[in-house]
Amino acid sequence: MRFPDDVPVLTDDVITLRAHTPADADDVYELCQDPAMQRWTVIPVPYSRDDATFFLTELVPAGWTKEHSDRAWAIEVDGRFSGSVSLHGGEGGVGEIGFSVGPWVRGRGVMTRAAKLAIRHAFDELGWSRVIWRAFVGNWASRRVAWKAGFRGLVVVPGGGLARGVRYDEWVATVGRDDKLEPQGNWWTAAELEGDGIRLRPLRADDAQRVMEACNDERTQYWLAGLPSPYGLQDAEGFIEGRKDVMAAGQVVAWAIADPVTDELLGNITIFAMANGQDTGYGEIGYWMHPAGRGKNVMTKAVGLVVEHAFTPIEKGGLGRRRLVLQAAVGNTASAHVAEANGFNRVGVGRAAAPGREGRWDDDYIFDLLATDPRP
Repeated sequence: MRFPDDVPVLTDDVITLRAHTPADADDVYELCQDPAMQRWTVIPVPYSRDDATFFLTELVPAGWTKEHSDRAWAIEVDGRFSGSVSLHGGEGGVGEIGFSVGPWVRGRGVMTRAAKLAIRHAFDELGWSRVIWRAFVGNWASRRVAWKAGFRGLVVVPGGGLARGVRYDEWVATVGRDDKLEPQGNWWTAAELEGDGIRLRPLRADDAQRVMEACNDERTQYWLAGLPSPYGLQDAEGFIEGRKDVMAAGQVVAWAIADPVTDELLGNITIFAMANGQDTGYGEIGYWMHPAGRGKNVMTKAVGLVVEHAFTPIEKGGLGRRRLVLQAAVGNTASAHVAEANGFNRVGVGRAAAPGREGRWDDDYIFDLLATDPRP
């Protein structure tokens, strides 16, 4: 192919994919100064104007003239260069997609639109049967674009990525020619909820110290036997970071219960078991409390907020649940009180269902609540 004459122009009603030009150099240079761009891609760091010129005049044109090499388009939005999307490989009908987008257009769905245009071109014009997406673990913006574009079957490849001589774990997912380029399942987020003197918000990295304190507490350790003992700061950091993954996978929504004045963490409340194959509208509530939050009716209020949010339809900003379950060890009267105060019905006892420390097994009260049930 001849560059730029043979580069196909792809467009929808918002963005255009076109051939790169030397006039894009200033915007390419600006994009490559972005900390996120430098952290999650393999561009040279530091990135110079000569690097931008080399990219536009050497790398990109060469990719279009070699079979199974990089076919890179410039993403144009409102007349300005705003990123790049590329297809590479294609041997045997399978190739990969790569992309980057300027900070000045992030949050507008630009990258998802560009990815879909490129993927559709790969299937319809290049005859590919499957497109592969890769990103370093932790690149949540890229993973969200892939989710929106219909990529599925996500796996983690330890050490699969390489940037500037350093190996990183890598996410990999694919989308096939006959697959819909639409999200598969839910990507949950922890909406901020506030009322009755408490606030629920997403967990943050700076909550780790309070999480460690709460999970080292004697009462928490007794009833949540699955926690490490002792529970270290790294355990807390891993718990907070791990919530991002299971929320993106549509399995869990987790909140920090925070003091509305100081914003200090008072506890954690989670809805889990939300997706097992097809989403059935089920969820199970679990929680723990920092000692500083006990005796103030905080957890009862927090569960009440979460219940209302869970039963609110998805199209109205809620989680669209139809049934919630809550389990409490028979001896854990405080936990059982939280359930009953929020209108949960005790429907049975799971005998020797809850593992304890040193080989003990506790009976569990089983509570449930339907969206149609009356609530306090």
